[in-house]
Amino acid sequence: MRLKDFAKSGHPPTLFSAFLYFDISFMVWVLMGVLGVYIAKDFGLTATQKGFMAAIPLLGGSLVRIPLGLLVDHIGPKKTGILGQLIVLIPLLGVWLFALSFHQVIFFGFLLGIAGGSFAVALPLASRWYPPRHQGMALGIAGAGNSGTVLASLFAPRLAEVYGWHNIFGLAIIPVLLTLAIYMIFAKESPEQPAPKRLADYFSVLREADTFWFCFFYSITFGGFVGLASFLGIFFHDQYGLSKVAAGNFTALCVAAGSFLRPVGGYLADKFGGIRMLSILFSAIAVFMIGISRLPPIGLVTLLIFAGMSCLGMGNGSVFQLVPLRFRKEIGIITGIVGAAGGLGGFILPTVLGFFKDAAGSYGVGFLVFACTGLGALITLQFVQRGWSFPRIVSKQTAFKTEAGIAYVAEPHQ
Repeated sequence: MRLKDFAKSGHPPTLFSAFLYFDISFMVWVLMGVLGVYIAKDFGLTATQKGFMAAIPLLGGSLVRIPLGLLVDHIGPKKTGILGQLIVLIPLLGVWLFALSFHQVIFFGFLLGIAGGSFAVALPLASRWYPPRHQGMALGIAGAGNSGTVLASLFAPRLAEVYGWHNIFGLAIIPVLLTLAIYMIFAKESPEQPAPKRLADYFSVLREADTFWFCFFYSITFGGFVGLASFLGIFFHDQYGLSKVAAGNFTALCVAAGSFLRPVGGYLADKFGGIRMLSILFSAIAVFMIGISRLPPIGLVTLLIFAGMSCLGMGNGSVFQLVPLRFRKEIGIITGIVGAAGGLGGFILPTVLGFFKDAAGSYGVGFLVFACTGLGALITLQFVQRGWSFPRIVSKQTAFKTEAGIAYVAEPHQ
C-alpha cells in the first residue's frame, strides 16, 4: 500500500482532526487514574478504592459511547464531536473547583467519561472518508489518538508536583479548547454520510451474533490497553515503590507502545487478515500477562508490560479493521456498541487488580485472571471465525483477499 494512494483516497485534514480530538480526549479520560497516587494520598484510599477511582471514568465512557454513536448517525460526527468537547469542560471544571471528597471525585470522574466517548465519534468521522481497502490504516491512525494517555502519564504527575492535582484538571481545559478550534475548522463531513434511520433500525445490529463477538474481543484488546493505562501509575508506585513522577515515566513508556502500534495493527490486518492477526496477538497477550503475574523485578516487568501493551494496541487496530467491513452502513452505532464494550473491559480490569490486591495480597492474581481471559478469547476466535461471513457484495472490482469466508473488497458496492 503506497502512502500517496492512501492520502488521495480520503481527506487528510479530517483524519488529522479525528486523531487530535481522540488524542486530547484520551488525555483527559485517563487523568483520574494517572493522578490516582496523589488523590489516594489525600483521601487515604485502599487498593480497591484506587482501582475503582481509576476505572470510573472508563465506565462513564463505556455508557456514553452508544448515545454518541446514535448522534453520529443522526447529525453527523462533526457536530457530535463539537458537542462532546463542549460537555467535557463541565467535569474538568468540577474536579478543579469542587472535588473536595472521594465521593465528589468519583462523581466528576464518571462524568469525565464523555471524553472517552470520543471513540464513537472520531472513528466514524475518519472511516467514512476512506474505502474498505484502507480501513485498517485510516482507523489505525485515528485510533492512535489513544496516545493521549502518554501525554497524561508524562506531564500530569510533573505538573501535579508543582501545582497540585486539582489544578491539573483546570490546565487540561486549555488543550481541549485549542483542539475544539482546530476540529471546527478542519474536520469535514464525508459525502457518504448515510441518511438517518429509525431508532429501532440502529439496534438491529444487536440481532447479529458478530456484534457480540466483536464486543468481546475489543473488551480484551482496548479494555486491557486503557485499563492498564489508567492503573499502571498506581501499580508501579505501590508494587515497586517508584516515585510518583517515575511511575508516570514508566507508564508513559509502556502506554506509548500500545498507542503508536495501533496503526501498525490495522496495516498488518489489511495485509494479512484481521483474524490471523488477532489469533497471534491473543496468544502473545496471554503469555505476557502470565509473565507479569509473577511480579518479576522492575526491569523485566517493564519489558513484559511494554510487549503486552504493544500487542493490545495492535489488537485494537486489528479488531477495527474487521468492523467497518462487516457494518459499513452502521459504522456509527456499531462503533458505539463495540467501543462501549471496550470501555467496560477497561473499567473491569483496574477494579479486578485493586480487588485482588486487597483480597489476595497481590496484583499478580489479577494479571493471571486477565491472561486466562486472553486465552479464552483465542479459543473463542478459533470457533466463531469458522462461520463468519461479511456480506458486503463485491462490486465490479475484484476482491483482493479472502480469509475464512471474509471478502475484502476494493470498493463498496454501489
